[in-house]
Amino acid sequence: MKHTTVPPLTVYFDASCPLCTTEMAAMKSRDHAGRLHLVDCSPIGFAAGPAPREALMTALHAVDATGRVLVGVAAIRACREAVGLPSGARLLDLPWAAACADRAYALLARHRHRLPRPLVALLVRANAPRGTCAGGNCRI
Repeated sequence: MKHTTVPPLTVYFDASCPLCTTEMAAMKSRDHAGRLHLVDCSPIGFAAGPAPREALMTALHAVDATGRVLVGVAAIRACREAVGLPSGARLLDLPWAAACADRAYALLARHRHRLPRPLVALLVRANAPRGTCAGGNCRI
């Protein structure tokens, strides 16, 4: 089996969002090599990120070890790869799939604070790494 080293990834997320917080907690629980550095960009006046706070609050942002900024679906793919989960790259490399994923992400991100808690729990359980939602209960 070929061993590859995945460089560190700094991830800017909205910790005021139950979906975002739960998803990042699930990612961090899989981060045995310490590759993810999670940064809460939700505090008013936050200005330490790769983009203005307004942009960071609109979509997940990640910065890789080379300084490349990834946004939305690309940032999610990088997070998943960093913790050893399938990134969906093969599927998302198909032009129609990538366009659909980008549109779906934008819609979900825009309305994430309005999602009912049971739906948030369902979405997180559906995407959670094994063992992070014991007994079907995800903390949100």
